[in-house]
Amino acid sequence: MRVFYSRISTVDQNEARQMDNLESFDYVFTDKCSGGIPFFDRPKGSQIKKLIDDQKLSHLEVHSIDRLGRDTISVLQLWKDLTLKGIRVVCRNPNFQNINENGQTDMFSELMLSILSIMADFEKKMIKERQREGIAKAKIEARYSGRRVGTTETIVKFLAKPKSKMIIKDLAYGYSTQEIAYRCRCSFSTIDKVRKNFKPQL
Repeated sequence: MRVFYSRISTVDQNEARQMDNLESFDYVFTDKCSGGIPFFDRPKGSQIKKLIDDQKLSHLEVHSIDRLGRDTISVLQLWKDLTLKGIRVVCRNPNFQNINENGQTDMFSELMLSILSIMADFEKKMIKERQREGIAKAKIEARYSGRRVGTTETIVKFLAKPKSKMIIKDLAYGYSTQEIAYRCRCSFSTIDKVRKNFKPQL
């Protein structure tokens, strides 16, 4: 079974540029969600997962590789998993594939995977470095711009802060604690406090 998959971030975006030459596909799926959401947790991604589990999917095609995920690490893992299952994955822009039409491993794809592996390792190191920088910065900000001694802050006021709202939004999109700490430039304890107090509304 051949599936073409596209994704756009918001309902206001137009997916038309991704939707050319689709006559040969059994299904054409479009998700309208953040790329930060894991592929199989998306509405259409979960349908593709079912086709994989039922051993019905043989070909998955996308306009560009970032449709599969926002970060290199998750894209690389998904690419490897599909390859191990013998599912042909074709990316149109740039044009490369994991398995060619004869069922053989595509050599260019092997090179791309090597490059992606290097990028993924680099990305992991960068995330850790940014995380350390963010924690250090958060400690400095807390030291010099914190609340006056003796004052208290209500939960309502805390959750109404711009940074708290950013954290709430990222939690809803499924970002990990480490990712949110980097994106929002905040400490893990701040994220945990938001998660704990906003949980009934999630």
